[in-house]
Amino acid sequence: MKNSISFKLWGRYALFTDPITKVGGEKCSYHVPTYEAVKGVLKSVYWKPTLVWHVDRVRVMKPLSTQTKGVKPLVWGGGNSLAIYTFLHDVEYQVEAHFEWNEHRPELVHDRVDGKHFAIAQRSLERGGRQDIFLGVRDCQGYIEPCSFGDGPGAYDDVPELSFGVMFHGFDYPDETGVNELHSRFWRATMKAGVLEYPRPEQCEIRRFVRKMEPKRFHPGQSLLGVDAEEAQS
Repeated sequence: MKNSISFKLWGRYALFTDPITKVGGEKCSYHVPTYEAVKGVLKSVYWKPTLVWHVDRVRVMKPLSTQTKGVKPLVWGGGNSLAIYTFLHDVEYQVEAHFEWNEHRPELVHDRVDGKHFAIAQRSLERGGRQDIFLGVRDCQGYIEPCSFGDGPGAYDDVPELSFGVMFHGFDYPDETGVNELHSRFWRATMKAGVLEYPRPEQCEIRRFVRKMEPKRFHPGQSLLGVDAEEAQS
């Protein structure tokens, strides 16, 4: 089954928020993308409840650079507050990822058509995605285009290993795990020769319970369209 894609991802700014820095109302970005942020990009390219995206690896193409900016985020009581956010500046990555059938969606088993979703994902990627691309947060617009993973020189090709300590990996959603709970995952990130190899979600050993959650249910007839019919709806 063809299910793997690779693409270049870039933007002027990125903010892959370290949750520890959110306590005081201000945000500071991790130095590298989180698994969940890249998965969000993949969902903006193409997503259906029939499948689950898995991020395999990310290659850092440009040197790490940060920039601090004053922002005025909205507050729950109304109005704005003043905060300092630390963004990554001028970022570029190569991403390799693949999708698998969502085994926790038995009602959509008839939509597991070999080649259909891969063809739509490829077309969507060539057009820059079905939805807007964001690098961590909505304030950071991103852009994508197809590429071959490993092409061209990267900023850290000659750096054998660079560790970033414990990082947020992603969320365990009930529609992807079969458990009616939301959990957060963490991992010990290490970049080797400029490439981050992400572990699969089930391989992350550090987890935290967030809250109870139930998956949304879909009617099978909503996902049984052909390639052209699905693209016509997008």
